[in-house]
Amino acid sequence: MSETVKRPLVAVAYHSGYGHTAVLAEGGRRGAEKAGAEVAFIPVDAITDADWQRLDEADAIIFGAPTYMGGASAAFHAFAEATSGRYLGNAWADKIAAGFTNSASKSGDKLYSLNFMAALAAQHHMIWVGLGLPPGWNALTAAEDDLDRPVFWIGVAASPPPQDGGIDTVHAADIATAEHLGARVARQAEINIAGKNALARR
Repeated sequence: MSETVKRPLVAVAYHSGYGHTAVLAEGGRRGAEKAGAEVAFIPVDAITDADWQRLDEADAIIFGAPTYMGGASAAFHAFAEATSGRYLGNAWADKIAAGFTNSASKSGDKLYSLNFMAALAAQHHMIWVGLGLPPGWNALTAAEDDLDRPVFWIGVAASPPPQDGGIDTVHAADIATAEHLGARVARQAEINIAGKNALARR
């Protein structure tokens, strides 16, 4: 990392109902930290004033929620609605944004949750970052252990077992995909910071 660029602050703002989403959030945190970022880890169903301050300070926010009944969880929606004051003040404009979700079914309408997160980011004038991966597990030579095995370009879409399955059964490829996204967001945040600094010096 260049010495002229500050260490990015990446916030992982997520809700986890049964623990599976928290496993993905941890993957995103590891990926961002390995890429050199500082990480603020924020469960949005227990958010504090200090957490809100960290979100405001962050260079990037990775949103995460389980998909329930065709959309992101109610707790994540409540968090999204609570950001309206920041929307009105344009507080999160030009931050990097990304997202992850999961449901037990292979499809499970997870795209609706990711689209909701991307729309939330767009309303805040944030810059959405997708996975930047080739499609996984879509050829005879491919395997279930590929990154992005269900092929959701917009973000991480994991398929853990049903809620009676323990969190230790979250697929390793899904965790690795979350780590990849965390690292990618950290790099894009660093690029964004460097670009702003370069423009300021012009």
